[in-house]
Amino acid sequence: MRKPQAFPESRRFLPSIAALRALEALDRLGSATAAAEALNLTQGAVSRQLRGLETQLGITLFLREGRGIRLTPEGARYAGEIREALQQIARASLRLSVNPAGGTLDLAILPTFGMRWLVPRLPDFARRHPEITVNLATRLKPFNFASDSFDAAIHFGDGDWPGTQALRLRDEAVIAVCSPALLPDGPLTAASEVLRLPLLHIETRPDAWSDWLRAHGVEDSPTSGTIHDQFSTITQAALHGLGVALLPDYLAEQDLATGRLARVWGEATPMPGAYHLVWPSEHAEDPVLGAFRDWLSGQAEDEDPLPR
Repeated sequence: MRKPQAFPESRRFLPSIAALRALEALDRLGSATAAAEALNLTQGAVSRQLRGLETQLGITLFLREGRGIRLTPEGARYAGEIREALQQIARASLRLSVNPAGGTLDLAILPTFGMRWLVPRLPDFARRHPEITVNLATRLKPFNFASDSFDAAIHFGDGDWPGTQALRLRDEAVIAVCSPALLPDGPLTAASEVLRLPLLHIETRPDAWSDWLRAHGVEDSPTSGTIHDQFSTITQAALHGLGVALLPDYLAEQDLATGRLARVWGEATPMPGAYHLVWPSEHAEDPVLGAFRDWLSGQAEDEDPLPR
C-alpha cells in the first residue's frame, strides 16, 4: 500500500509533544516554575523545551522579565490553539486504553435534557452493547464537528444543521411558572398580563417568550428581563422570586406539585423546535454511531414520559 506523503516542511511544523506541553503549561499556570512542577520537570528543562520550540518555529514566543518569563501575544495565541489538540490526543489515548476494541462514542449533550432523559436510559444501551463505551460531555453552545472532537451531539433546534443528519428525539412543551410570592392574588387572568411581571430568559431559547405569547394570541413581545445560561440556573432564579420562567413541563412538575413554584397562566404549551441526535453526514455509516442511533430511535417516543 502506498504511504501518504508528508506535507512540505511538516517536521518543522510538528514540534515535540514535550515542547508543546511546556508551552501550554506556561500559558495556563503563568510561570516556568509552576509549569515545571506540573510537568514534573526541572525549570531548566522547561526553559530548554521552550527555547527549542521557539527556534524550530522561528517565532518569538516568550519574553524574559527579570527572573521570570511571559508569553508574547503570538505565544499565548498559539498555546490556546494547541491546548485543544493536546486534550484531544489525551482523550484518544484514554479511549484506546479503556476500550482497545475501539467501540467508543464521544457524545455532546445538553446538561438538563441529557441528565434527565438520556442518562437514565443508558444502562439499557450498555446491556445491549457492552462492547461500546459512551463518553459524555455537556455543551450549551451550538456544536462544531469540524473543531470539536465529538462523534455526535444531542441538541435543541429545528434539526437542520449544515453538513449533518439528525434524529428527532422529543418535542418540548413549557409552563410559565414563578415563586408563589409573585402571585399574591393567584394565577393571572390573561396571558398578556405576564408582561407586567419580571421575565426570565434562557440563553439557548432567545425567542421563547415571544413564541409563548404568540401561541396564546398575544402579539406584544417582552422588552426586558434577565438572561440565564441553562435551565438549572433559571429554575433557581424562579424559585427565589426573581421572575417568571418558561420551564419544560418535566422540569416544572415536581416543584409545582410541592408548591415551591406556581403556575402563572395556562397549561403546558408546545414550542417550536425539538431535541435531536445530530451527527456529521460523512460519519453516517460509522458502525458504533449506527448502533447508538438505532437504539436511540426506539427511545424517541412522545408518549414515553421522562424519567423522574
